[in-house]
Amino acid sequence: MQFPEESTVEREADVLRAAISVLRNYLPRTWALETTLLGRGRQADAQIRLRAPDGRELTAVLEAKRLVATRDVPAVLERLRQDIVGTERDLVPLIVARYLAPATRDCIVESGAGYIDVTGNLYLAADSPSMLLRDRGADRDPWRGPGRPRGTLKGPPAARVARALIDFAPPYSVPELAARAGASTGATYRVVEFLEQQRLLERADRGLLTSIQWRAILDRWSRDYDFAKANTVATFIEPRGLSALSERLRDQRDLEYVITGSMAAEAVAPYAQPRLAMIYVRDIESAADALKLRSTKTGANVVLAAGDYDVAFERVREMNGLQYAALSQVAVDLLNGPGRNPSEAIALMDWMERNEPTWRR
Repeated sequence: MQFPEESTVEREADVLRAAISVLRNYLPRTWALETTLLGRGRQADAQIRLRAPDGRELTAVLEAKRLVATRDVPAVLERLRQDIVGTERDLVPLIVARYLAPATRDCIVESGAGYIDVTGNLYLAADSPSMLLRDRGADRDPWRGPGRPRGTLKGPPAARVARALIDFAPPYSVPELAARAGASTGATYRVVEFLEQQRLLERADRGLLTSIQWRAILDRWSRDYDFAKANTVATFIEPRGLSALSERLRDQRDLEYVITGSMAAEAVAPYAQPRLAMIYVRDIESAADALKLRSTKTGANVVLAAGDYDVAFERVREMNGLQYAALSQVAVDLLNGPGRNPSEAIALMDWMERNEPTWRR
């Protein structure tokens, strides 16, 4: 889809005009659309009236914004609904913007409203007259340039911040979070702003992080981090099984490693007998030699991973002579794993919720 030039949707009036044009393109030809701009003293920017062929009408009130984050949705809808109070007809609240992120669109629909953005994302539902208009435009902001707040948790710096948010209980400041994460202050602020827009954390008036939805952050991080894709991985077989592998790991005093995945989850929240060992190492070839593993393409029961995400080696847990990754790392690795791994992740996170004081610092 071709998007308008940035200069053509710079003002809120331009956004409103472009959004109404999007809506007009989706209406059946037999429907009429009338637009009324609202003046000062009104919370809404415009009112639109849709008329069906049988004469029945649907009226919606719109507020236009260049940018709307998920956290902004309740306040915008509250203003629109104040404008609706006292009217005789049922009016549909609509939020229009240049671009609306997927989480923002979901929040709007869950709040009982509709939306239009200039890229073609559209949702308008009503009972009388019966109507449902829905389409999908862009899932990424086509106008977002360098230096603007990040829209993902991709990359090692974001992983460091996400891990620290999960591992450390608030309150603390963003600079304190940056120090705990081992990330730059700029990268930390970008991640915090993104997650705040997603309503996954809250900051007090003085900037302290006071509420962190660690489980939701884990789920969001898992969309951008995948054990097999974010690292260089190689598959091996230990013919004598995972118990023999554990014994060999205990004997390796000079090998830097951390166990993640099913073996790590099983140590605190048993779900099923682990069938695959997932292990972070610094160097795959030397680790495979030290552990006497045989390379294989099929039937592997060991996966070694090495890469840029050295956060996997942060806050390692030692149990029974073995080095395990932090539970936050284990959970995200399971969420994107094969087979029953996602179910194991859910069981692990359930355990983490019940036992938060035992693992969260």
